[in-house]
Amino acid sequence: LARDGRFKQVKMLDRMMDGRSASNGSAGSNRGPGRLTPDRSDAPDAARQLMHGIFMGEVQALEGAGRTCWDFPVGAKPTEEDPDAVPFELKLDMARQCWDEARHCEISVKLSDWMGTEIGEFSESPFLYEAACNPDPILRLTGVNRALEGLAIDVFNTMREFGDSAGDPVLESCEDWMPADEVTHVKMGSDWLRRLTANDKERQERA
Repeated sequence: LARDGRFKQVKMLDRMMDGRSASNGSAGSNRGPGRLTPDRSDAPDAARQLMHGIFMGEVQALEGAGRTCWDFPVGAKPTEEDPDAVPFELKLDMARQCWDEARHCEISVKLSDWMGTEIGEFSESPFLYEAACNPDPILRLTGVNRALEGLAIDVFNTMREFGDSAGDPVLESCEDWMPADEVTHVKMGSDWLRRLTANDKERQERA
């Protein structure tokens, strides 16, 4: 991935072991380990780390959707010459997703600044982008749109609830808007998965 000197890439496990991670602390919380609430003693670090993680996820989602626009030839259906051909309309959906993800990057950068975080203060794991590099377009849609975009909805909801309980209307409002796009991304993945495998039940089951 093309990154400037601010970014530090690490393996997913190393990133999750960061003591500032929202999933690690529970001090002061009465809602169980890992729950991000304002009454946690580590809430400021945990919230900023989660916000930085959201930003990095949006960057990689943009890069991944852009790759999908580029990687596969256009065709009404796969052929022997182009086994990975995809309909042009799928590329249009991925272009729309690029537009959404770019907007999410801008929002996340501004929110990070609002929360007192600088790009690169926390590390980046290329996990999402690696899923977006699967050579099979069906498995790429399954891994990114069906799975990771779906998980992102939970993360956005966590940040929205944190903004609400912390009395931060800016954070709450921004994190309320972005999941609407993620729901659309999940639906696009589900729809295309079914359409592209309608006559190949074995491939559909594998996906």
